[in-house]
Amino acid sequence: MAKAELTKIPASQMLVGLTIKLPLKWTQHPFFINRIKLKSLAQIELIRGLDLSFVYVLSGHELLPETIDEVEDASEAEDAAKPKTKGSALDSKSAAIKAMRIGQQRFLNNINESRSVFAKVGLDPEAAYRDAATLVEGLVEHLQETDTPYLTLVGSGEMEVSVTQHGISVAVLSLMIGHALDLPKSDMRDLALGSLFHDFGKLKIPENIRRKRNDLSEPERNYLKMHPNLGFDTLNACSLYPKNVLNIVLHHHEYIDGSGYPDHLTEKDIPQLTQIVSLVNDYEDLLAQFTFSPQLALGTLFKSHAKQHSQSLIGILVKVLGIFPPGTLVSLSDGSIGKVMMTTSEVKQPHVWSCNHAGGEPNLRFLLEEDVTVSSVLKLEELTEGALKTLQADSPISFYFSAMPDS
Repeated sequence: MAKAELTKIPASQMLVGLTIKLPLKWTQHPFFINRIKLKSLAQIELIRGLDLSFVYVLSGHELLPETIDEVEDASEAEDAAKPKTKGSALDSKSAAIKAMRIGQQRFLNNINESRSVFAKVGLDPEAAYRDAATLVEGLVEHLQETDTPYLTLVGSGEMEVSVTQHGISVAVLSLMIGHALDLPKSDMRDLALGSLFHDFGKLKIPENIRRKRNDLSEPERNYLKMHPNLGFDTLNACSLYPKNVLNIVLHHHEYIDGSGYPDHLTEKDIPQLTQIVSLVNDYEDLLAQFTFSPQLALGTLFKSHAKQHSQSLIGILVKVLGIFPPGTLVSLSDGSIGKVMMTTSEVKQPHVWSCNHAGGEPNLRFLLEEDVTVSSVLKLEELTEGALKTLQADSPISFYFSAMPDS
């Protein structure tokens, strides 16, 4: 029996829910196998970053429009006819798409490198420190690729945020604050290294306690609160890590009003670098609590946690994240809805993944090139099932530098 021919679609038409096969050897892509179930926009953007013209569809054909090939052919012809002059709308869109893809790829690479570092801490401390220092140097270099860095939405494709994923995201936001403060490069390295390792001690907490989201017993809560000490003791025993880094690991849950732990320090006893990581970590903890709403988490931090952090640092974090941080669900002035993918210089015109209220007409849009703005913020429960699926609105939110070139 002849082997059935696989359905081929343009890479630009990949949708969440499809199972695809990559037309590549396994050594030419970052996935374990060629057969991939598309579960998130992050996966799709990573695959698009491989610069493939097409992929094979193995299942989920019912999700595809009947005229997908004709639509894509017409679109490609139209794009080919457009002049790709420097500074054109097409040129800026391509740059933004490339920036988001690069950010996603770098984020995933850093997660993998961070896991490798953590695995070496006990077995080969010197190698772990060298690799961590290399990772941190890369983070700082990525930030400094542009004078005006913005944030892009990234993710691992998993519904559970790992210690390493959280560490990279905290490092990115902390470095953005450090950049705004014009900190010296040595402080930036310590800030990133401390962020990377701040929750390292959690890996010594039993998984059933560490992954438990609600209803921790008092003994379990107290055990979990030991993670700063556990991380500090392990790294301090290596005699390799700078004092600033160790302080971040031990005191990233300390607040300036003395309400934190483990030592109930007040502002005068908490170094600036530690205060930065404490603030960012608190924000990301709120982000996990408030059902995938980065703006609500930011508002709660600003209103309810103001006494726990420096007002000046909170103000900088607000500027870094923008009015509509990446991951925010929004209603647009043309009646469509979307999820913010990347911040821009115009706070009401970020780059968004958009659809109609039923979840149809998915599209990556650049509001800077349209006469469209963000009208309001939406809550998760306001979305239809179709929109929820299209926007992947319930996916965990992490951040990376946009890598956009200076304009």
